[in-house]
Amino acid sequence: MGLLLSRLKQLELGSGSNFDNFANMETNENFEKTSIKFPDLEEIPTELSLKILKYLNATDLCLAACVWSSLANDDTLWQGLCRSTWGYLTVYEKRLEAKKNFRRIFMLLDEATLTFNVDWKKGLDYLFEKELLENNPMEIAKFINSTQKLSSEQKKKLFNENKQVLENVIILHNFENQFLPTALRKLFIKVEAHSERTPNLSFLVEKFAKQFCSCNPQLGLNEDTVYIICFSLIILSVDLSNPAIKNKMSKREFIKNTRNALPDLNPDFTGHLYDNVYLNGSIATFQRKNENLVAIQ
Repeated sequence: MGLLLSRLKQLELGSGSNFDNFANMETNENFEKTSIKFPDLEEIPTELSLKILKYLNATDLCLAACVWSSLANDDTLWQGLCRSTWGYLTVYEKRLEAKKNFRRIFMLLDEATLTFNVDWKKGLDYLFEKELLENNPMEIAKFINSTQKLSSEQKKKLFNENKQVLENVIILHNFENQFLPTALRKLFIKVEAHSERTPNLSFLVEKFAKQFCSCNPQLGLNEDTVYIICFSLIILSVDLSNPAIKNKMSKREFIKNTRNALPDLNPDFTGHLYDNVYLNGSIATFQRKNENLVAIQ
């Protein structure tokens, strides 16, 4: 940059005196001697070159391949990009049989993701057709659970139509030693909550209650109790986060309402539930008709 500015200055000032020209030439020579140039990756150890290139994203790695083709197309680099973006795919286990390199797999997965985000059925069909993913509910659930690249709206449509995939997504979560609101919040990060109490939301909460009890038998909570608590937390979340509701539910009211449905529930435990939502934020994001977005972060 210093060399470029120096030359531009010469053009602006014209030829100038001989002394000035000599001084500028000397400055340029000194700059060229002291400037740090990016090394040719082919002239340094391969392990170090790959270490440098692994920090590039897919676009930059493709550009690097124009200069260092053999290095930038190294299979380990593209494998890392694939696994960091899509954590699980059937093809990872069958790569040698499939005779595909990971750069090609990345491009196929990128196309599949774009297709899924427009139409989930076509996206999954593309994955099946290219033999990237097996067509069974558990494999689909593992894939969905391993990436943040998929559209929430399209995932919701998939879950509405295929309950077995949704159930497997929940089964893949480990809620061991997690406080109930925290666990529910974690689930809703992967599975977008419905705006109303529909059969789909009831199914989701029912399967969550089953998995939560399975992961935390020491709590002594049964599935029905967890199911009721979950809906109490959802109602509380909407109440506290909706600006249209002026009179917010108090801690005393929450404890009273919850214990009306669950008389044997410890009031201290119920109070901690309220505190978690009040202090840490709501548990999901609900979009209601004719209302602003109620965010639960």
